[in-house]
Amino acid sequence: MDKLVSIIVPAYNEEENIEPLVEAVYNMLKKNKFHYELIIVDDGSEDETYLRAKETSKIHDFVKITRNNRKMGVTNALLTGFKIAEGDIFVYFPADLQYSPEDIPRMINKIQEGFDIVCGWKVGRYGKKFISDIYNMLSRLLFHIPVHDLNSIKAFKREVVSVIPWRKDWHRYIVVMAFEQGFNVGEIKVDIYPRKYGISKFRGPMRIVIGILDLITVKFQLSLMRKPMLYFGIMGGSLLFAGFIIGIIALYMRYGLGRGYRLFLFLVIFLVLSGISLFTLGFLAEAIAGIRDEIHQLKSSKR
Repeated sequence: MDKLVSIIVPAYNEEENIEPLVEAVYNMLKKNKFHYELIIVDDGSEDETYLRAKETSKIHDFVKITRNNRKMGVTNALLTGFKIAEGDIFVYFPADLQYSPEDIPRMINKIQEGFDIVCGWKVGRYGKKFISDIYNMLSRLLFHIPVHDLNSIKAFKREVVSVIPWRKDWHRYIVVMAFEQGFNVGEIKVDIYPRKYGISKFRGPMRIVIGILDLITVKFQLSLMRKPMLYFGIMGGSLLFAGFIIGIIALYMRYGLGRGYRLFLFLVIFLVLSGISLFTLGFLAEAIAGIRDEIHQLKSSKR
């Protein structure tokens, strides 16, 4: 029996895009062997997105509708969709019609080849290309992932959802976290098109700042929190060693040469206290990491 594929579409104020999107998915379904369901998640829209979606569900039985009572963001909208999704494979697909549903079967075929998660590699001109290129370059440098684009459509097996943490705006890091968990990651090139209706919901300099801070946080979670004492211990030990050396120099200058400098005293105190603080942070981080691993093992045993 063919696998069921759940296409999950977070939608916020996308009333003009809903009907064309459903029609495009319907045309794709008629030409492919996979069984699909389309889940539209209204993320607290202030327009008629939910009503338009409900109307399409009355016409097409493959359409499911759910909603958040207020705007929660893409990550939470995806989680809302996961709760009612019945598929073995999930597809994250934006509602803005900048991607073609015709690319979805190609991604599913890639998963059938043995990949656990497949992401689109955008081809074409789009407004945020420069920022996206910088972000993807930093991601490859920090996480060594074998793909070019993290900000596009994605298809992934159901089991990927249950083993990665989901925090606000962390949908961007599905690929990174799945790769860190040992899942096979692949990509295909997909065309990107200009938005026909509405405006982008991800604009402004704060989006860049949030993205960079999230990038650092994810790196911390995936690297430093694996062996926190290794990192904090090395830094703390280095500061303590530097404090010890400067202390010896200060004692020699004071009692050997008869000259004392108060600056050396303050520097030694600063280095020693900083070293001890980093060691303490390392022990606390190790305890937190241990608790996190126990929780992860409990969750794994219940699946």
